[in-house]
Amino acid sequence: MGRKRRGKESKSGGCLGWFLVIVILALVVGAAVYAVNNKMGHANDDKPEPVPGPPGSIDNKYGDALKIAMQFFDVQKSGKLVDNKISWRGDSGLKDGSEEKLDLSKGMYDAGDHVKFGFPLAFTATVLSWAILEYGDQMAAVNQLDPAQDSLKWITDFLINAHPKDNVLYIQVGDPDADHKCWERPEKMKEKRPLTQVNTSVPGTEVAAETAAAMASASLVFKTSDSTYSSSLLKHAKQLFTFADKYKGSYSENIPEVATYYNSTGYGDELLWAASWLYHATGDRSYLEYMTGGNGREFASWGSPTWFSWDNKNAGTQVLLSRLSLFGAKGVSGNSGLGNYRKSAEGVICSLMPKSPYATSSRTDGGLIWVSEWNSLQHPVASAFLAALYSDYMLTSQAPKIACGDHSFKPSDLRKFAKSQADYVLGMNPLKMSYLVGYGDKYPQYVHHRGASIPTDATTGCTDGFKWLDSTEPNPNVAIGGLVGGPFLNETFIDSRNNSMQAEPTIYNSALIVGLLSSLVTTSSAVKSFT
Repeated sequence: MGRKRRGKESKSGGCLGWFLVIVILALVVGAAVYAVNNKMGHANDDKPEPVPGPPGSIDNKYGDALKIAMQFFDVQKSGKLVDNKISWRGDSGLKDGSEEKLDLSKGMYDAGDHVKFGFPLAFTATVLSWAILEYGDQMAAVNQLDPAQDSLKWITDFLINAHPKDNVLYIQVGDPDADHKCWERPEKMKEKRPLTQVNTSVPGTEVAAETAAAMASASLVFKTSDSTYSSSLLKHAKQLFTFADKYKGSYSENIPEVATYYNSTGYGDELLWAASWLYHATGDRSYLEYMTGGNGREFASWGSPTWFSWDNKNAGTQVLLSRLSLFGAKGVSGNSGLGNYRKSAEGVICSLMPKSPYATSSRTDGGLIWVSEWNSLQHPVASAFLAALYSDYMLTSQAPKIACGDHSFKPSDLRKFAKSQADYVLGMNPLKMSYLVGYGDKYPQYVHHRGASIPTDATTGCTDGFKWLDSTEPNPNVAIGGLVGGPFLNETFIDSRNNSMQAEPTIYNSALIVGLLSSLVTTSSAVKSFT
């Protein structure tokens, strides 16, 4: 009995020993495999994602949305309409500028009103130019390049005429206070349309510099198709930049009445933005030195991410100048100022990526970047546009990732974020509603827009048209392509014509959404140079 017991114990101990050996071997092998996989994972992190070739298959969702978004520029056109595509629009503002013997009939109305505000109008042109320069091939893939260029030229024709002398720029057509006391179709306007200008006695650095940026960027758009027009734009851009830089002063301080509508918080960002575009348009190193030297240190907000908007161009400038660093532009290697712009651009991206340790907490529960209750969609769409651009810059330059603390992000991660914001706008949100008018089955019906709200056969003057503002009926005309202000932080939206905070579309929103949608229409790498 005893031996049997010992034998049993011995056998049991032997099995246990072998079991432990097998377990230990398995752990060793597992650890080795994990180490190899981990090493390979890190190696894969450092491997650039493949560069997509020419435009591939069309993503119909974004292509269809782009075709719709582009039409809002036609809705907003002033002047004698050529090849008018909007059935309920007609000629308007034909005498704009006549009191100064200028033809300021073209350009675009800012939003749901009939004022031409030069500051956001010029920003619209700059962003639209940027979108065309970066994504013209994608636009062309869905037949939207020509409409984009036509809309851009409608604005730049106006800007050229608004700059009749070196140091004079007309920055506004119409009196916004008087305009907001009227509710009428633009075709029926009979009120006076006073002009506002900046000059050496009343400087307006930000609006002059933004107009210089618009003309410099547009000169690149038209460089091959109309070299004479391109040269004219560039000449105006140089003159306006010199004027903006030499006679410094804030336009909203010098002309206080503009502050109610488009108050500027500073002009340094516009100077850098304009110099950036002039450098791309000319290759003149003096503009590069302007951006990367003392002016950069004073105005660029290096290391402090900001939101890209009609008022603050710093984030846009940082992303734009990253092209030069990432693509190794001739003669810029080792420029510490450019390095600061690129680091700052990556700081902007790190603040946007949801899983970044530096991610902004300013988001709705549905994931929309949320900064301001007034026109809340401007910032997420602008942010997504910058992320899409930077993603393409990384792909083309074969930069594998950007580091945000202990996290890193690939170009595909940036593109995923850009898509998330676009998808929210187009209906992937708690209300299941598209904020792009005319897109999808459910979109705002009571858009704050005079022309859209009044039947074309109505006979109304300045004040009796307010019955259409207060009407409980949906708009008789569709302000197609308008990107309305958007939701509140709690993701509610009140579809009411009296709710201009949420239900009013703007042309600069349109430029931003056109840029974002163009980036998503199909795959393509970035062009390494605009020239």
